[in-house]
Amino acid sequence: MNATLLAVALSLVSAAAYAAAAVAQSRLAARTDPGTGVLRMLGRGAWWSAVGLNAAGALLHVAALNYGPLTLVQPLGALTLVVAVPLGARAAGRRVGRIEWRGTALTLLGLGALLLTAGGSAPHETLTLPEALAVGAATMAVVAGLSRPGARPGLRHAAASGITSGVASALTQTLTVAVTDHSGGPLFGWRLLTVALLVSAFAMGGLLLSQTAYRGGLGAPLAVVTLANPVAAAAIGLALLGERLQGGPVSLLLALLGTAAAARGVVLLSRAQARNAEPGQAPEGPAPLEPVPSRVVIGSPRPAAVPEPAALRTGGAPHP
Repeated sequence: MNATLLAVALSLVSAAAYAAAAVAQSRLAARTDPGTGVLRMLGRGAWWSAVGLNAAGALLHVAALNYGPLTLVQPLGALTLVVAVPLGARAAGRRVGRIEWRGTALTLLGLGALLLTAGGSAPHETLTLPEALAVGAATMAVVAGLSRPGARPGLRHAAASGITSGVASALTQTLTVAVTDHSGGPLFGWRLLTVALLVSAFAMGGLLLSQTAYRGGLGAPLAVVTLANPVAAAAIGLALLGERLQGGPVSLLLALLGTAAAARGVVLLSRAQARNAEPGQAPEGPAPLEPVPSRVVIGSPRPAAVPEPAALRTGGAPHP
């Protein structure tokens, strides 16, 4: 099978695994108190199910990165949102709405346009140790800024999760190419060990950040994660790994149109999913008070009844 087709096939299966993990994380977050610590989360079977699905998606993603460049593999990660639409609807016991189908169609069309402009050659360049350290330091600084207290914590945590996952993918490609080609120096040198540690840290950080982001619902946070991930990875691929978009100005225009269509599709999907809250998810803000039935008395209140002597009630005279 052609390397490009194999990379696309692996990416599709990886997106399905990531979508199932996102739905599982969202349902877990809806049933979890915001103050629950990480240690208590580790004791839940649902958490480990989501971790297993994420691990399966990550392994398939690593295999795809061995056969295709970042500019090809990462945009296919947007299919995670497309797959999550029917999965989330099925889990919620409802049908997929018309807006969700429109968003899915636009996302697929945009991805198709992007895939036509992506480079199809297998990756061969890797990050040097200074480049890997610089990418790691810059990513940590961005994540620290996005994780600060403030408004819209869900979307900011989602952006931080997408960036860390995208950077982890770029570093994983360096690790995979260096190990398989054996052309980047010793197999267990300082560079590869450092890259492996960064991949582990960013992958786990992205998983925890996404779990925090999904507390506000699945739609909008997953859309932000889906957009931030390929942007971060493609930026590294184009700037440091020598990847290029194939074709001239026509391909660039096609890529811009595809990006706009995919972004519009993601926005439609996020809006539709935001309106369809997960079952059991508590609404934001204080819970409304139950209506209490009340009586409205018109007129003057009756005076309090005074007990009469027993003799008056029977018609006799009172005793002195």
